[in-house]
Amino acid sequence: MKKRESTNPFYCFRETKFGPLAVVWFFYRGKPEISRVLLSRPGFSSRQAVHFLFSDSILSSCDEVDAVADQIVAFLKGNDIRFSLDVVQLDLCSAFQQKVLRAEHGIPRGRVSTYRRIAKYLGNAHGARAVGTALARNPFPILVPCHRAIRSDGTLGGFQGGIEMKRTLLEMEGVLFDDSGRVISGELFY
Repeated sequence: MKKRESTNPFYCFRETKFGPLAVVWFFYRGKPEISRVLLSRPGFSSRQAVHFLFSDSILSSCDEVDAVADQIVAFLKGNDIRFSLDVVQLDLCSAFQQKVLRAEHGIPRGRVSTYRRIAKYLGNAHGARAVGTALARNPFPILVPCHRAIRSDGTLGGFQGGIEMKRTLLEMEGVLFDDSGRVISGELFY
C-alpha cells in the first residue's frame, strides 16, 4: 500500500479470548498512526463499533499496524509488553487527556494507581472525576493501560472492555483481589 495521507480511516481485526479487537488507523504525517483501539464488550463487539463509529472505513492493514495489533493480542494472552506511544495519534486528545494518558502509560505492569492519585500527580488533587472521564474516553486501551487505574476504595471502576476483562487483565499481571473483589495493593503507584 502506498504511504500517503488518508482521509478515510483503515481498520484491521484480531481475534482474542475477549472477543474481536479492532485497530483503526490513518496514514498521517507520512506514516501509519493508530487513532483508535476498539475492544469488544458484553453486548457490543468491536466489529459493530467499527461499522457504527467509522462507517467510511476501509478494511486494510500494513506491516507497522499488523505488528502493533499482534503485540496487543500477545499482551491479552499475558505477555509482558510495553507499548510505545509513538504509534498513536495522541494529538486527537485534549491537552489534559494527553497528560492523563501519559501518566497512565507510566504505570508499570503489576501495579495500579487510583484516579485520585493520578489527579494529584498531575497537580489537581480534586480532579479524580476528570481523570476518570479522560480514561473512560481513552482511544487507545491496552496501548495505554487504563485497566491499571482503580477507585480509591480498591474497587475497579469502569473499563471499555467490561469489568470482567479489567479484572482478568490485572490478575494476569499479578494484581491480587480480596474476597469482596477489591484490589489488594501494598503500594499504589504515584
